[in-house]
This record gives sequence, C-alpha cells and structure tokens, in this order.
Amino acid sequence: MNPSHLGQLSPWDPELTELASRRRLAEELGGEAAVAKHRSRGRLTIRERIQGVVDDGSFVEIGKVAGKGVYERGELKSFIPAPYVMGLAKIGNRPVAIGGEDFTVRGGSSAGGFRRKGGQGGFADDLALHYRIPLISLVDGAGGSVTTTSSRGYPMLPGATGNTETTVQLLGQVPVVAAVMGTAAGGPAIRAVLAHWSVMVKDTSVFAAGPVVVKRSLGQLVSKEELGGSDIAVDAAGTVHDVAPDEATAFELIRRYLSYMPSNVWEAPPEIPCDDPVTRADESLAHIVPRNRRQPYDMRKLLRSVMDQESIFEIQERHARSVITSLARLNGKVVGIIANNPMVNGGAVDAKAARKQVRFMELCDMFHIPLIFVVDAPGVMVGVEAERAGTLREGARVVIMRDQLTVPVITLIVRKCYGMAGASMLDRRGLRLRLAWPSAEWGSLPIEGGVAAAFRSEIEAAPDPKAKELEIEAGLRSMSSPFRTAEAFAVEDIIDPRETRRYLCAFLDVARTRVRTELGPKLSPRVAV
Repeated sequence: MNPSHLGQLSPWDPELTELASRRRLAEELGGEAAVAKHRSRGRLTIRERIQGVVDDGSFVEIGKVAGKGVYERGELKSFIPAPYVMGLAKIGNRPVAIGGEDFTVRGGSSAGGFRRKGGQGGFADDLALHYRIPLISLVDGAGGSVTTTSSRGYPMLPGATGNTETTVQLLGQVPVVAAVMGTAAGGPAIRAVLAHWSVMVKDTSVFAAGPVVVKRSLGQLVSKEELGGSDIAVDAAGTVHDVAPDEATAFELIRRYLSYMPSNVWEAPPEIPCDDPVTRADESLAHIVPRNRRQPYDMRKLLRSVMDQESIFEIQERHARSVITSLARLNGKVVGIIANNPMVNGGAVDAKAARKQVRFMELCDMFHIPLIFVVDAPGVMVGVEAERAGTLREGARVVIMRDQLTVPVITLIVRKCYGMAGASMLDRRGLRLRLAWPSAEWGSLPIEGGVAAAFRSEIEAAPDPKAKELEIEAGLRSMSSPFRTAEAFAVEDIIDPRETRRYLCAFLDVARTRVRTELGPKLSPRVAV
C-alpha cells in the first residue's frame, strides 16, 4: 500500500461502503428471528456448518452478495440473500468445493434465478469439476416449490432449472460427499443420494416427498421420521450411508472419509506415515476362528488385529450387516475391505448385502483403492424371501462387478468360501492371489447341504438315513483339507493367521506401482453411489 494514500478516501469509497454493507446483510442470513428459531432446534447455521467442516480460516465464499434487494428511490432498503452459501476451502490442507442450503431463508428452498448459485449443477459443482477437487454438499432444504409457477407465470419441465449432468460427471472424476443436516426432499434429497458417501444427522429426514404430499397422494398419515428417518434411510433402504449423533460428529466423519480419498481420479490415494510395525503379529488371530464351524466370531476384531491401528472407517455399518465394507490402511496405504460377517446370517449374502458390496467395489475401483476380500461365505441367502428379493440377480451383479475391477485384489479365505458368494470374492482378472488360513474350506456347496442334495437317493435307501448322511459327510470332509488344494497350487498359499499383516503389507507395497500407472477415469466410468 502506498503510504501517501493512508487516511485518504478512495474515489470508490461509496461503492466499497455499499459492498461492505451488503456483505454484512448477507451474514445476517434470514434475519435475527429466523436464525434464532433455527438455532432453537439445536441446529447450526450454514456458515457455522461450513466452518465446522473445513480448515480454520480457509473458506473463501463466492457469491456472497447474490440475493434480492428491495429499493426505494434507487436506494437499497433491505436485502434477502440467496438461500445457498458456497465457495472454496481446504480440508487437511487439500482444496475442496463446499456449499449448502441456508434454511433460514425460505427454508432453504431453491429459486430458479439462483440455480447456478445453488447445489446440484450449481457453481459449487462447477468449481469441483473445473478444478478436479472434492465436492461437499451440506443438505438442508426442500428443493423447488409450486410457488415458482406463480412467480414465473408458467410451469417448468422437471429438472429444467438444474444440471444433473454436471453431478454425474463429478461422480466419475472427484469424491462427492453429502451430509443431510435437516429435512431433505426433492432436489436436495436427490443430491444426498448422488454422492459417493453420505451421512445424516440423527433426527433428520430424507425422502422424495414429505408427509403432506404422501397424505394427499396415498392417504397415509406418516411423520418425517417414519418416512425418511435414519431407521429407514440408513438401516433399511441404505439410501444414506451412515448416521451421526450430532452435527459436530458429522463434520468429523466428512473430514475422515476424505482423508482416504484422492482429490480426483488422476491421483493415487493419499499415504500417511505409519508407526505400526509391518511385522506386528497379533497372537489372538491364531484363536479367533472357532473349531466349531457353525460358531460365529467377531470379524471386526479380526480386521482390527490386521490393519493399521485405529485406521478402519466402516461404511454402511447399519445396513446389510452380513457384509462388512470398510476403508482402512496397511502401513499407511489406503485399502478397501470387503468381509463376510458370521455374526449375521452366518455371513450369507442376501440381496441388500450384494448391492452394498457392488457399490463399495465401484467406489474402490473408481478411486484406485486396492481391495482385500476377507472371506467366510457360506453362500448366498436361500429361501422364499431370498428368492422374492432377487438375491440371485443381485449376486450375479457382484460377479459382473468383480470381473470389471481394475485395481489390485487380494483374497484372504479365513473359513468358508462356497458358491457364488465365495466366487465373487476371488480375483479372476489380475494376479489371482488367494491366501488361506488353515481353518479355510471351499467348494461349490457346503458339505452338509451338498451331501443331502447330491446323495439323496443313497441316503434315503439306507437302513439309517441319518447315519449314512453323516458317513458320507465324514468321507468328503477327510478330502476337504486346504492343504490338498495347496499341494496342487490351486490356492496360492496357506499362511499362519499371525502372519497376515506382513503378507498383506508386502503385496500392497508392490501393488502401489500398478495403481500409479493406471490413474485417470475409467474407459466406461460407473457411478459409485
């Protein structure tokens, strides 16, 4: 600054004063009363939310003075800011685009004139697409309204004021995160779904249309929670990936999720220093799988014993619980884990678990994250309800996705590996590396059910059918040792469970070079949502 200008008025002082005044009015959001009402519900304002997510002092707002001014004789008398706040920021010192509805202005509902300022094809999306940086949407609004027909004088075609094409492009190029901070319906609800990872705060809701519309359309009386609370959106439907007890926890989960993600598909996942020894051998791994083949055990404990300490970030923990999907680290390097959960349905894969597995495989393949399958799969779920749910078709989709994977894959068989569910976790295109513990077993069908079906006539003709069935099972089981398969090199290695971490780290360390040579978008990008 030129010292001679100190104390002097700028020739543009009136305009600079007006700019400062407009910025102050924008910071008032929907006004003192609207902000007080919003906070009385235990909710933060949109600017407080953004500050809670991003690095301190890193937010650079864009479009702060966008809105609607009320003038009298050409002079600004009042100002209503646009119901969306967005801009550039940093998380973990890496740039991101971030934005969200301001619920204190018209309940966060969009207005056609502010499409590019708002979400779903708005300027925040454009920032993420142009600069190839992650996008974070803090969702708290009801989308459009029939009142826009009155203001325009004519009805708009659905989606005419949005640009989901940009959002779909983003899903093939950069990490997209959505957090439901209040009630989300219409366009904002769609934005919550069109994300690689999403979280909703407890006691919020997300749905296609709210209770009033449902009552008018179907005559059903439901609350927001019954229609789209976390029990529905997270647990039952899996529409949203996870739930947080409060907004602060949601912000921390966003930051943590992005710490596993590259900024875009042209980069490798970030590595961090690790002081957890590669050679660490957890003695409990030798005891974790019970001798009784029907007895469950804690798969999550197994994973914690192998991965870097405190590094597991589970995704969709409350949905389709017979399969565990997690991000984690091995020697500081990001990996994706898909593991059967013997505590739920014995680890059998139902239709929901199959869809969950496909989504996670797509995510890891999109962002060059090597996959580790930890297998204890007795097969796909059977029975009338499983057939009604289309389990076979969903299971087939897992096999198709497996054969489209381009990232390095390692399979660790810890116990059962049967049928299509087991086959979907075996690498068929890459190195085909299958490691097994001595407790492992495999085949087309488990011996118990397989014997009853394959030897039905012989069993029924025996004087003691049950004894005959057990006799056949014992004979087959004597030949089912994993060591016999290893003799033929039909499984690549059998390892001591306590060696698992060292083995996985060694192969993952080499796999890095392949990941780095295959950066960039896929030839046929999939939408991992």
